[in-house]
Amino acid sequence: MSTDNRSTPPPSGLSLVSKTKGVKKRRIAIEAMEARSVDAIPIGEQWLYEPKWDGFRCLLMREGEQVELHSKSGQNLNRYFPEVIADALTIREKSFVLDGEIVVPTDGQFSFDDLLQRIHPAASRVKKLAVETPALFLAFDLLMKGRSDLAGAPLARRRPLLEGFAARFFSTANLFRLSPSSPKLRDAERWLASAGGGSDGVIAKRLDLPYQAGNREGMQKIKRHRSADCVIGGFRYGENRQAGRQVVGSILLGLYDDDGLLHHIGFSSGIKAKDKPALTDKLEAVKQAQSFTGNAPGGRSRWSTKRSSEWQPIKPKYVIEVSYDHFTGGRFRHGTSIIRWRPDKKPSQCTFEQVKQKADPALLSELGIARRLSR
Repeated sequence: MSTDNRSTPPPSGLSLVSKTKGVKKRRIAIEAMEARSVDAIPIGEQWLYEPKWDGFRCLLMREGEQVELHSKSGQNLNRYFPEVIADALTIREKSFVLDGEIVVPTDGQFSFDDLLQRIHPAASRVKKLAVETPALFLAFDLLMKGRSDLAGAPLARRRPLLEGFAARFFSTANLFRLSPSSPKLRDAERWLASAGGGSDGVIAKRLDLPYQAGNREGMQKIKRHRSADCVIGGFRYGENRQAGRQVVGSILLGLYDDDGLLHHIGFSSGIKAKDKPALTDKLEAVKQAQSFTGNAPGGRSRWSTKRSSEWQPIKPKYVIEVSYDHFTGGRFRHGTSIIRWRPDKKPSQCTFEQVKQKADPALLSELGIARRLSR
């Protein structure tokens, strides 16, 4: 296999060839800097802290009258956020690259569910949503300005340049905002403690390093994990058998609403193999025709599979405490981890009240989110 770099395609991420009339062609290709997950906020003068936003990471480039939006994985996002493209073209600087996050503000906080609605095949639907719920671009790094490539400069230099860029070109009249940052540990701890409603933790970046394109050396992420007591409303059998029999692969979780209806809100599959036979016996003993009386597993959606409808309802009598990171749109976004069984809890005590999240008003006010955008 050849190792000649000249035959290697540009890295995934942002890649654009300038076609501006009268300007010499140039290709700009860059990968997004990645973050390493850690359990605690790192401490030291070399760290700069930022809120971790719950949106779509995006590299944005403008070169003359061309604008490109790319996800962290390199997917082109232009068709999904036409309003961000339009506003980028109103910025007086004609050539720049920003690293940031696309979010959708709704009712004084950021809504990941409204953001997901943008990934829609119908252009007419995207255009309608762009007017009804315009997105914001939260900028947290400046990688190029004019003919100056800033990615090789340390963050200690890039951040002041970004702040100057934002002061000159961002305003509440457009869709661009400067994401807050702070060298103070107490601010990072506050952001972590108040995570919710659009932020889900803290990012820590090395001030002394250049932009670490495509690797995790210069950035760490710390998420806030929460716990909730949930009712087991059913289970799915795993694909692999043990001793020739089917055993539980995942348990289905539920919470009660104010009307007493039990809604399916997620699952947990982190069950040790040695515990599965006994758990299967326990749950099979209370199988019944129906359990969830509100939203049930297997509903039709873009993500439904044949296996989505294959589940076993049980009597809602068992309560477990689970750890989770996100709760949006009435369900856990990812799988949960079992913390412990709660025989001391009544199923009726497991309500949606415990998973309600509120955004930090002080943090969002810095971005002008308290006032709904007028377009």
